[in-house]
Amino acid sequence: MFSGISIWQLLILLAIVVLLFGTKKLRNMGGDLGGAVKGFKSAMKDGEDEQDQKRLADDEQPDNEQQAEQKSEQNKEKDKA
Repeated sequence: MFSGISIWQLLILLAIVVLLFGTKKLRNMGGDLGGAVKGFKSAMKDGEDEQDQKRLADDEQPDNEQQAEQKSEQNKEKDKA
C-alpha cells in the first residue's frame, strides 16, 4: 500500500502525533493549511483572469490597427485621385 507501511504503523504514528501536538493544535494547523490552499487557488484564478483579459485586449488591438491602416490607405487613394 504505502511502500511496506502497514495500517497499524500509520495508526501508531497518528496516535503519537496527536499526543505530541494535541487535537486543538492539529485542528488549528489544518484550518491554516486549508486557508492557505484556498488563498493559493484564489490567487491562481485571479492570475488566470488577468491573463485572459490581457490576451483579449491584445487580440482587439490588431483589429484596431488594421482598421487604422485601411483608413490611411483609403485616404492615400483619395488624395491620389
